[in-house]
This record gives sequence, C-alpha cells and structure tokens, in this order.
Amino acid sequence: MQVCCDLEVDVNGEEVFMVDKKTLASFSKRFGGLFGNSMDNSGNLKVVFHDFPGGAVGFELIARFCYNNGRTQITPASVVLLNCAAQFMEMESDGHRPSLLNQTKKSLDGISFWSWSELLVALKECKDLLLSPSKPSLILDKVLDCVVGRLVSPIVASPYTSSSENSSFQCSCDTRSSYSTRNNSSQVSWWFEDLLFLNIDLIDKVIKLMICQHFDHATITKFLFCYQRSRFVTATPTEKCRIMEVIINLLSLLDRNSLSCKHLFDMFRVASSLENISKHCKSVLDTLIGSQLDQATIDFLLVPPPRKKHYMYDMNLVLRLVNAFQNELNCCSSLVRLRKVASLLDSYLVEVSADSYLTPSKFAALVLLLPDSARESHDRLFQAIDIYLQVHGGICEAEKMRICSALNYAKLSTDALRHLARNSKFPSRIAIQGFINQQFKLENLFEGKKHIDTFSGSISIEENIKENENSDQVLVYAKRVNVPVKAEQLEVQLPGMQFRVTELDKFSGTIHTQIGNIPRTRLSSLGNNARFLPKLCS
Repeated sequence: MQVCCDLEVDVNGEEVFMVDKKTLASFSKRFGGLFGNSMDNSGNLKVVFHDFPGGAVGFELIARFCYNNGRTQITPASVVLLNCAAQFMEMESDGHRPSLLNQTKKSLDGISFWSWSELLVALKECKDLLLSPSKPSLILDKVLDCVVGRLVSPIVASPYTSSSENSSFQCSCDTRSSYSTRNNSSQVSWWFEDLLFLNIDLIDKVIKLMICQHFDHATITKFLFCYQRSRFVTATPTEKCRIMEVIINLLSLLDRNSLSCKHLFDMFRVASSLENISKHCKSVLDTLIGSQLDQATIDFLLVPPPRKKHYMYDMNLVLRLVNAFQNELNCCSSLVRLRKVASLLDSYLVEVSADSYLTPSKFAALVLLLPDSARESHDRLFQAIDIYLQVHGGICEAEKMRICSALNYAKLSTDALRHLARNSKFPSRIAIQGFINQQFKLENLFEGKKHIDTFSGSISIEENIKENENSDQVLVYAKRVNVPVKAEQLEVQLPGMQFRVTELDKFSGTIHTQIGNIPRTRLSSLGNNARFLPKLCS
C-alpha cells in the first residue's frame, strides 16, 4: 500500500503531524466521517484539534497504532491515555480492523495484578485526561475500584518499607498532629500522601466508594481533614470553597462517632473565612458540630462574631449548635449528653453575660435554650443571670421577668437563694420566690433525720428530745416571720423579710455549731440499752 503524507494535523497547538489520511481513517471513524467523499482527493488537507487527549504524545501513539496495522504495546502507564485517545477518535471495532478501544479495555482485565505504584500512575493519568470525572468512564471506574479495593482489603498493608529512605513521608497537617504514613508503615494512614494529588472531584468519588465498601469512617475523617489542609496551601479562593463544600458533604455521610469535635470547629473557622461558601454547606456543618457538642469545651464556643457585629462572640452560632444537638439527640443516651451540654452552655453564659452589647432578647434565648431537665443545679445559670442584670441595669421589668423565668428555685442552693432574696437587681417577685424557697430549705434542714456515729457504729437519734426541741424552735421562729401567700402583699414586706433572713441564717449557724459540738461519749454503765444523750451548750 502506498503511503503518502496528504493530511496535516495540528494537535492542540503543540505540534503538527504530516500523516496519510487513509491510514488513519481506516482505524478511526472520526477521521472517516470527517473526510467523507474527499477521501480520494489528491489535495492536501489540514485538521486542527484543540482538545486532543494527551496532546501531541497522545496523537503520536494513535498514529503509531494505525501505521503498525492495529498493534501497539499497552502498559499500566499508557492504558488510560490510549483509551481516552481511542474514544476521542472513535476507534471502535467494525469487525474488520483491530480496535484500539477494545484492546485497552481488555488490558484492564489484569488490573488486579498491577502494583500499587502502577495503580497510582493510572489514577494520575485519569486525573490529567478526564476533564469531567462526573461523566461515566469505564477505565476510571475500574482504576478507582481497584485502588479502593486495595485499601479496604484487611490483608493489604503499605507497599513501602520503613527501611526505604525515599519512601519516608510525614503529612503534617497542623503543628500539633501529623499523620505518619510511609515512614512508620501505618496500617491506617500509609496511603494518605499517595492520594493527596487527586482533585476534589476524584476525592469525592474515592470516598463514596470507600463508604460503600464499609471502610473505617474514622480513617476517612482523618484523611479528609489532612487533604483539606494540604490542598489549601496552594488553592485559590474559588477552589477552597469547592474543596470545603465537597468535604463537608462527605463528612455528613459518615458515622457521627467518627467525627472529631475539635477538627469540626477548626473546619468551621476555615469555612467562616470563605466568602462564597454556600449556606447549605454552612447548615450541614452546624448540624455536624451540633451532633458532637457534648465533646466540646468552652474554648471551642468562643468564636469571634461575624463582621459588623459588636458582640464579644458569635451568639447565633451557639444557638444554632445547641438546637442542632437537640435535634440530633439520641433518646437512649440523651440525659447524660444533655447535661454535658447544659454544663457547657452555663459556662458560656457566665462568659458572655458581661457583654454590654448582648441584648435582653438574645440573652433570654440563650438561657431558655435547654429544658429544665438538662440541669441538676441552676446555680451557674443564676450566676450568669446575676452578672447580666448587674451589667444591664437599664432593662425593663418584663425583660427581667422573661430572663428569670429560666430559673428553677428548687434547683438553687441555699447560698444562691440567699443571694437572690437580697439582690435588688432582680424583680421583687423573683426575690420573694427566692426568699420563700430559702426559708423552706432551712426548715427542711432541721426537720430531717439526723445520725450520730458512735465508737461502735452509727446509732440513730431520730427521737432525741433535745434535738426535736431545737427543731421546734426553728419552726416557731419561722412562724413568727408570718409570710403572706400573695405576692402583692409580699412585695410590701420584702425589706423586712430580707432582714429576717439574716437573723434566720445566724440562728441556723448556731444550731450547726451546737450539733457539731455534741460529745460522743458512750454510757457503758447503762448496759445494752444505753442511749447517748447529747449535751447542748447553754
């Protein structure tokens, strides 16, 4: 067959090839359709490609295949390039000529025998040649399936040896923690560095494949955080938004227990610095952090507010996170986790209550955020409200009442109730309620059962006459206070009640002192029926 060079091919502006159009058209349907009736034309033709896969290198491989009558060597390093070029040139089988596309597909049958390095080379070719990984690609799917299969397999360990100096690598993603990979032949993270070159679209496909094959979610989480930090070093603002959005969506697919609260807050700070990240991703991230809020510390919540906000910290963030936590709460372990969050929130309230820019409505929303059952004690909540009312003395009575409605007087200690009853910053009705509950607790203090330890054990003195007399004295004293039931009448008598609270405290202290000084002597002369009679101080 006579071969001439009647076709000029400009490949992506990189190089110009002079080839025989009939030779190439006999293997390529694209060339055949392009020339059509001009196939027998003796004149020279010119074709310009702007997006040929692999550029000049890819076209040269195609040309060699055609000139070699449909034969070429296909290796793991070239199979992806040949496959992409064959698809571009429509080199399917017509039953008469060898098909390059079929040959590349057949070479993938042995992909399970490829080494890890060969898989990475093929994966890199996929990244460079497949402009849109979202489009179906047989070869990409095959390579990804094999890569993930190697990672998921429990019998596959790191292909790198610790003795190899060239294989040592440490992916330090921050100053505190690092993922030691090849250097330590880690069973869970040796592959981290090898996949950091992938773009975010391929990472999306890889992670979803891992999830489908039940890969360890904690390891996936570590890799995603490592990938984000590594890629952000050189990424543009647009690329950073895309990376962050994909990673957040991938994290939402993982088991919540595999997520690190600290890393999620770190990611939140990074996401907050990006202007164009979607609201949906911010909402998903709030949900993820909220689900792990019982693991947080007060430092995590002290996040600076958005721009043009004068608050000390981002109050709206805490509102969103606590609401997300309650929505995600598992009923089986709800009480323990809920109380952890309540303790965290009380610490946060004490921290922010002195903020002069904190509005009454915002503070009320914070103190009323959790149900009453979330707190065993309301002392810290009372402390936060006390600080707030001292700093914001100008708020109206209705706003004070709404804020104080979060208090459960039964869960306040005697000291807190005493402070409340004497605190002029609180509404008078609230102070009266505090006084009544304080008096009730003091009465119960002396009506309860008392036990005195003896040398031979603990002997009950519930019926001790002298103790009962002292209890009666307290009750008589309490009756002398003569507290009316109606709040309107109590408001008038509040100053006098506060003075009497002081007297009652002094009396309570005297009783405690007397009980503490009771001599514990054993009257052995009385035999087995001996009783121990306390001698009260005069």
